[in-house]
Amino acid sequence: MATLQDIGVSALINVLGAFAFLLAFALLRVQPINDRVYFPKWYISGGRSSPRRAGNSVGKLVNLDIKTSFTFLNWMPQALKMSEAEIINHAGLDSAVFLRIYTLGLKIFVPITILALVILIPVNVSSGTLFFLRKELVMSNIDKLSISNVRPRSIKFFIHIALQYAFTLWTCFMLYKEYDHVASMRLHFLASQRRHAEQFTVVVRNVPHVSGRSVLDTAEQFFKKNHPNTYLCQQAVYNANKFAKLVRKRDRLQNWLDYNQLKSDRHPDKRPTRKKGFLGIWGERVDSIEYYKQQIKLLEKNMASERQKVLKDSKSILPVSFVSFNSRWGAAVCAQTQQSKNPTLWLTNWAPEPRDIYWRNLAIPFVSLTVRKLIISLSVFALVFFYMIPIAFVQSLANLEGLERVAPFLRPVIELKFIKSFLQGFLPGLALKIFLYILPTVLMVMSKVEGYIAHSALERRAAAKYYYFMLVNVFLGSIIAGTAFEQLDAFLHQSPTQ
Repeated sequence: MATLQDIGVSALINVLGAFAFLLAFALLRVQPINDRVYFPKWYISGGRSSPRRAGNSVGKLVNLDIKTSFTFLNWMPQALKMSEAEIINHAGLDSAVFLRIYTLGLKIFVPITILALVILIPVNVSSGTLFFLRKELVMSNIDKLSISNVRPRSIKFFIHIALQYAFTLWTCFMLYKEYDHVASMRLHFLASQRRHAEQFTVVVRNVPHVSGRSVLDTAEQFFKKNHPNTYLCQQAVYNANKFAKLVRKRDRLQNWLDYNQLKSDRHPDKRPTRKKGFLGIWGERVDSIEYYKQQIKLLEKNMASERQKVLKDSKSILPVSFVSFNSRWGAAVCAQTQQSKNPTLWLTNWAPEPRDIYWRNLAIPFVSLTVRKLIISLSVFALVFFYMIPIAFVQSLANLEGLERVAPFLRPVIELKFIKSFLQGFLPGLALKIFLYILPTVLMVMSKVEGYIAHSALERRAAAKYYYFMLVNVFLGSIIAGTAFEQLDAFLHQSPTQ
């Protein structure tokens, strides 16, 4: 079981690691080669067109000013002095709200920590129950600071209950105030922004097939009949996967053309060349700029013919449409109400921003969506509860006696004081993070299978699954595998005469 010394070693390693990353960030941000990485908005707004420091070829890549090596943290006081309005103008509303999360954490936990240190710790330590229990009971010095050290039926339990209510009320009060403030910030931000098309648009899925009519005509007639005063126009969705592949290929070729043109501008006396064969490995050597221009021209012809083919083919129209209204009120009514007696048809939702749409999930039928959500729910349940097996193994590393029984040849190394503290205080957390590293990718794939139509919705659903996983496995699982199992093992191996 981990001791105070083990926790101290873990805390020291984490503090040193955090300081190392902060130092690396502070040094990398002042290098001219990283200027566009750390200050992209200045370049987009025109506030900066080149790195502040220039000079020879080395000075354009590395900051040779010795003074900045001692003043590289000067940005921190300036950042702390920025007002909330300045942060919103400089980095956006999301960044301002993200920073408020940290300040909210300080407002909640600093008073709670002070009260716990001043009241709860002395109450628990003064009870002294664990000092007189049997040796077979698994415990550490940390347990003497917890509620387990309070005697049964002691009046000191009422102190814990009173502070529990106080902590809960304080947390709810701070959350209420913060939510009210963030909601006001959001409304003010939306009111100050320009109008966008998605604010007046609704995405309609599962448009029914009517014999003799196209999806376009069916949707237009339906909304003209049911929303005559607010309906404006609509845009059908086409199955143009082949056309999309051509567009992506054209974009890649355009990037190569831009790269070679910049290369030619820097060295006018030397034209860039490449081979025409596979991946430019073999074949006739030609001028790169002319080669990519010809390839792009050929692709654009193929794109034009493919576009006409898609538009003329009625089967390529998907049962999905983006319907626009002449007011936000009309769009809100359509998005939030059922449009048909059959709840599986004419499904309406607010349209995501065009860049936020996940196009592959737009045309999934209602029955398929229901089956997918059921399967994913069962899969998430299995993942959350069966993933506890590797978590339990990782947490068992905190019990060195069990590790020595599994690998007795490691006993001489484990018994070293520093190695023992490292294994008990730092290694379980590191191994756990390695297990959790691949989890977000798995949860994102599950969310895509569920059928959500926006990248932001996919991220929210993956984050929700991740929260449930962390709650069950990392929090509850760590408690059960790290403490309760050890205590149970001590009771099972206790002598019958004791």
